Amino acid sequence: MPLSVVGAGRTDAGVHAKSMFAHFDFPEIPDLEDLSYRLNSFLPDDIAIQRIFKVPEEAHARFDALERTYEYWIVQEKNPFYKDTAHYIKYPLDIKAMDAAAALLLDYKDFECFSKSNTDVRTFICNISLASWNMEEERLVFSITADRFLRNMVRAIVGTLLDVGMGKITSEDVKTIIKSKDRRSAGASVPAKGLYLTKVIYPSTILEFNG
Repeated sequence: MPLSVVGAGRTDAGVHAKSMFAHFDFPEIPDLEDLSYRLNSFLPDDIAIQRIFKVPEEAHARFDALERTYEYWIVQEKNPFYKDTAHYIKYPLDIKAMDAAAALLLDYKDFECFSKSNTDVRTFICNISLASWNMEEERLVFSITADRFLRNMVRAIVGTLLDVGMGKITSEDVKTIIKSKDRRSAGASVPAKGLYLTKVIYPSTILEFNG
């Protein structure tokens, strides 16, 4: 029988996911653990199913998500192990200025300036609850959490914050960019390879459902 799988969201080609949820409708499955094993044997090496579990019939992997968290990785020294997993920036960066500019995102709701042009979304409103930069070993990591994201949004935000870090624009300029609602005012999108979906949060009524 035909089977449709619905993921928690759509991302650009080249983006990674440490955590991703999807749902599908199917009659009773007697052994979910065995199904995970069988599916993993068919999947390519860069995809792995961690667990399959029952959810309420009306549950939806995309629309029921309460919030999502992304990370963007940057390295500032050439490292072959990060060739396909992080964005290499050789220029010095003012991390404190970047972090201060990132904190400003929490003061706004409309992020049309960071959205992919000619998109068909009905609203550009997103509720961001976390946006910060931190050093994690040799990686500079940008973390951002929101109830929803626009297409290309995180990569455009990171590109704009890097402009702050390189002294091309200031935090006040970031405010002006957001208020402009104009994608052309924001920074260039950074490469997809440095972006990771790291967490998706759902209501407990879904994750604790026992069938």
